[in-house]
Amino acid sequence: MSWGTELWDQFDNLEKHTQWGIDVLEKYIKFVKERTEIELSYAKQLRNLSKKYQPKKNSKEEEEYRYTSTRAFLATLNEMNDYAGQHEVISENMTSLITGELTRYVQELKQERKSHFHDGRKAQQHIETCWKQLEASKRRFERDCKEADRAQQYFEKMDADINVTKADVEKARQQAQLRHQMAEDSKAEYSSTLQKFNSEQHDHYYTHIPNIFQKIQEMEERRIVRIGESMKTFAEVDRQVIPIIGKCLDEITKAAESIDHKNDSQLVIEAFKSGFEPPGDVDFEDFTQPMKRTVSESSLSNSRGDGKSEPKFGGKSKGKLWPFIKKNKPPPPPPASASPSAVPNGPQSPKQQKEPLSHRFNEFMTSKPKIHCFRSLKRGLSLKLGAGPEDFSNLPPEQRRKKLQQKVDELNKDIQKEMDQRDALTKMKDVYIKNPQMGDAASVDHRLAELGQNIEKLRLEVQKFEGWLAEVEGRLPARTEQARRQSGLYEAQNTSAVNSCAQDRESPDGSYTEEQSQETEMKVPATDFDDEFDDEEPLPTIGTCKALYTFEGQNEGTISVAEGEMLYVIEEDKGDGWTRIRRNEDEEGYVPTSYVEVYLDKNAKDVYKSLQKISE
Repeated sequence: MSWGTELWDQFDNLEKHTQWGIDVLEKYIKFVKERTEIELSYAKQLRNLSKKYQPKKNSKEEEEYRYTSTRAFLATLNEMNDYAGQHEVISENMTSLITGELTRYVQELKQERKSHFHDGRKAQQHIETCWKQLEASKRRFERDCKEADRAQQYFEKMDADINVTKADVEKARQQAQLRHQMAEDSKAEYSSTLQKFNSEQHDHYYTHIPNIFQKIQEMEERRIVRIGESMKTFAEVDRQVIPIIGKCLDEITKAAESIDHKNDSQLVIEAFKSGFEPPGDVDFEDFTQPMKRTVSESSLSNSRGDGKSEPKFGGKSKGKLWPFIKKNKPPPPPPASASPSAVPNGPQSPKQQKEPLSHRFNEFMTSKPKIHCFRSLKRGLSLKLGAGPEDFSNLPPEQRRKKLQQKVDELNKDIQKEMDQRDALTKMKDVYIKNPQMGDAASVDHRLAELGQNIEKLRLEVQKFEGWLAEVEGRLPARTEQARRQSGLYEAQNTSAVNSCAQDRESPDGSYTEEQSQETEMKVPATDFDDEFDDEEPLPTIGTCKALYTFEGQNEGTISVAEGEMLYVIEEDKGDGWTRIRRNEDEEGYVPTSYVEVYLDKNAKDVYKSLQKISE
C-alpha cells in the first residue's frame, strides 16, 4: 500500500491532508501548554492556601500549635506545599518533554513537507512543459501539412492554366516541393517530441511522483507515531509523581492518626490551670443582730480574724463567683478593732445608689487611699490595652509560673547570644593583636564593653525573674502585702478599674463605708503620689496616630516624626494645639495636632477621661 501508486493523481488532496496533520499536532501542543498552565496555577493556589493558614510568627496562633490536632493541621499544610510542588514538576516535565520537543519537531516537519511538495510541483511543471512542447510540435506539423496541400493545389492549378507562363509554373512547383519538405521535417520533429514526452510521462507517473509521495507518506506516518509517543509521555509524567503524591497523602493520614485527644485535654489543663483552690461554703450571716457580722474563713473573702491583716495566698478568690453572682459582691470583713459606727445599718437609698462615680471619688480624693484607686485606674487601662505587670502578678499562680519560666528561658537565650558575640569579638581582637595589618584591636573594645554591660543587665534580669519564680514555687518566703495587692489585678481584670475601686468600699447591702479605705491605707506604702504614678509605670496609650507631615521637633518637649509614621497617643489635645505621643518606651513628646491623624481606642478613651476627671 503506497500513496505513490494508489494516490498518483491526488497531489492537491495530499497537500491538504498533510497540512491538516500539522494543524492537529499544533493543536495538541496548545492543549499541553494549557495543561501546564493549569498545573502551575493549581500549584500556586495550593501554595498560597498553605501559606495563608500557616501560623504567623510571634503570634497567638503559634502558641495554639502545641496541640496534636493543630500540629496535624500544620503537617497537612506542609504536605500540601509538597503536593503543590509535584504539580509544578508535572508542568515542568510536560513543558520540556512534550511542548518543547513537539514545537521543534513541528518546525522540522514543516520544512520537510515544504521540500517534498516543492519537488512534486517541480515534477508537475516539468511534465506540463513537455506536454506543451508536444502540443506545439503537433500544431506546427499540422500547419505545415496544410501549407503543403495548398502549395500542391496551387501548382496543379497553375500547371493546368495555358495562360500562365512556364516560369510561373516552375515557381509554383518549387514552392510546393518546399512546403512538402517542411511538412516532412515537422512530422519528424513531432514524432521525436512525442516519443520524448511519452518517456517523460512514464517516468513522472511511475518513478518521480511515487518516490515523492512515498516520502510524504513516511513523513506523515512519523508525525502520527510522534504524537502517539507524546501522548504516552503525557501519561507517564503524571504517573511518575503518583508515588510522591501518595507519600504526601500517607503523611497527612499519619498526622491525622497522631492526634491524641487525651494529650490535648492535658495541655488545656496546663494552659489554663490557675492554681487556686475552689471556694468553700458561704456561711450564714445573722442579720438579727444588727451590729455583728460573721464571715467564715472558707468564704469568698479573706479572713482577718483577731485584727490580723495577713491574708492567705490561696484565699484570693473573692472574684471567682462573679460570673454567677453579679450583685452585692461581699467585701473583706472589717477588722476586729473597727468601731460599730463604721458598720452600715441598712441599704443605700436610691439616691445613694445612683450617685455618680466621680462624686464618690471626689469624696475621698483628699485621703491617702486615692493613690491606690488612681493606680488601679491606670492599671485597669493598661490591662485594657494589653499591658500588664512585669512580674505577671495579674495572672493566676500556675500561669504566672509558666510565664516567668518562659521569660527566664528567653533571657538565658539572649545571654547566650551576647556571649557568643563577645567570644567572636574576643577571637577577632586576638587575631588583630597577632596581625595588626588586618585591623585595629582597639576598634572592638567599645563593642566588647557594650556586650559586657548587656550581659550584666540580662543576668540581673534573670536573677529578678528567678526570684519571682522561686517565690511562686515556694522556695522563698511568702510574698509581702504589697505583692499581694499587686496580684489582685488578676481579679480586677474581670471588671473595670473604676468600678472595682468604688465598689470595694460598699458593704453587701450596698451601703458606703470607710472600712475599705482603712484596709487600703494599710496596703499602700507611704510614698509620694507623683513618684508612684510617674516613676513606676509610663502613661498608658489611648490610641494610635499617623503622621500626615514631617515635623522636626527642635524645641524641648517635642518629638520629631516622619510622614506616614505610626505612633501611640498617650494624651489628647487639650485645646492648645499639641498632642502627646510615644514612639517607644524611651521616646515621647508633643507634636502639632494638625500634623497627625488620631485614632482613639473607645474603651481606653473612656477610662482616660475618668482618670482626667479624678485628677482634676
